[in-house]
Amino acid sequence: GNAGQANYAAAKASLMGWAAAAGAPPRVNVVAPGFIESAMTAKMPAVPRFFGARLNALGRPGAPEDVAGLIAHLVSPASAGVRGQTIRCCGGFWG
Repeated sequence: GNAGQANYAAAKASLMGWAAAAGAPPRVNVVAPGFIESAMTAKMPAVPRFFGARLNALGRPGAPEDVAGLIAHLVSPASAGVRGQTIRCCGGFWG
């Protein structure tokens, strides 16, 4: 989270700790999206929104479909061995 987002940052940190503690035997993982274009990011001031959207390897803001694709993989049999992980979905944030 950023300044003024203590509740968001605390919730995210809590989920990360929970996944690490509960990672085996249940299949528990956390997806940690970075800058994803959404109603929340649309309310940000223009300058931070501009840089937040471009300071990653993709050079564009993340899309909800980016996160959905990761989640679809995590619920598929192909990821059965992925447990207790926090997976960032942020386009390779450089900040």
